[in-house]
Amino acid sequence: MSDDQRIVVTGIGIVSPIGIGREDAWDSAAAGRSGAGPIEGFDATDQRVKVACEVSDFDPGDFMGRKNARRMDRFSQFAVAAARLAVDDAGLEVNGGDGIGAVVGTGTGGGIIRDAQHDVYLERGAQRVSPFTIPQSVPNMGSAMVSIELGLRGPVLTTSTACAAGTDAIGTALAMLRRGSADVILAGGAEAMITPFWVAGFDAMRVLSRRNDDPERAARPFDSGRDGFLIGEGAAILVLERLSAARARGAEAVCELVGYGASADAHHFADPDPSGVPQARAVSAAMSDAGLKAEDIGYVNAHGGASEPGDPAEILALRQALGDSARRTAISSTKAIHGHCLGAAGAVEGALTALAVHHGFVPPTANLDDLDPDCAGLDHVTGEGRAMQLGAAMSTSFGLGGHNAALVFGALNGDA
Repeated sequence: MSDDQRIVVTGIGIVSPIGIGREDAWDSAAAGRSGAGPIEGFDATDQRVKVACEVSDFDPGDFMGRKNARRMDRFSQFAVAAARLAVDDAGLEVNGGDGIGAVVGTGTGGGIIRDAQHDVYLERGAQRVSPFTIPQSVPNMGSAMVSIELGLRGPVLTTSTACAAGTDAIGTALAMLRRGSADVILAGGAEAMITPFWVAGFDAMRVLSRRNDDPERAARPFDSGRDGFLIGEGAAILVLERLSAARARGAEAVCELVGYGASADAHHFADPDPSGVPQARAVSAAMSDAGLKAEDIGYVNAHGGASEPGDPAEILALRQALGDSARRTAISSTKAIHGHCLGAAGAVEGALTALAVHHGFVPPTANLDDLDPDCAGLDHVTGEGRAMQLGAAMSTSFGLGGHNAALVFGALNGDA
């Protein structure tokens, strides 16, 4: 493949419960340091779930004008902040932005403003609803505000495939760059859904952990005692560009984005296909797109949502796709510390996977004390992280409704 077809990650911006900025988030992930705690964004007294993974110490004024910030939902603020961090990290000059695009995934868009204005409608009447309600809440506003704030005039898109949205956004950007639709694309996801309504809704589905007395140990992917995930929020954006262009401007690449695959369960609106077959197709497609074999994948940052049906189905899928190499493949789920960031999950986890390749280090799965026998078959990294040279690593996302997606990142081996 020519350098014009090879796509590299040159910048990473993260706004997450485990840190704001690439280095802070990576340091927490590598150490297995949790961002969980009691919910502070609203009074959770009447909720059965009182814990979450919130982004602390976030001031939108650090990344955009305060007037503009007031006209954005929190998810759009996260997207803009992560985009600015990514562009700065990449040393990228926008310079008019004609050839620079953005693809930002989200599960629901502006859930906070939508909830708040619905309350205004019920309590004060239709005439008191804010004129900013729709512009702030529609799902495309994450990518739109990134475009507006940074001056990007290339193709700007939104993906909305539930928990796979961030992964699909990055995969979509990869395909666009390969076919020449843009010179540079800012790709990732953003979400902010920690509100009374959304927490109650997820709790009603029985997918959230209710370990309110011990937030940092509540999320337990692959553990026999798991009882659901902690809802998270945040954003991650990757700057993606051709290797030839990165070299031309003297940019230092983090790693290479080498493959993307997707599939659908066509099974159930909430539960994954227990056979693992559809999920395995996405994993195999990503490896095929990367031109790699199962034995080339050294690490998988798993979806690992800590659900009763989901974790075993994912392990089964990985075992099918990786075959005999599965038992030698390191696996962990960083959701144990940053929560399930929903539409941003694949972007946050993709960013951490890219950094794992870059640093040659695999973050651990926190709180995995008693491995569920149904989740065995891969090399679970627990307790402490593990230094290991990674030629290639994968990030997987399996979304509500049966959306499956996987990304493969590769080491550059001194190429850039």
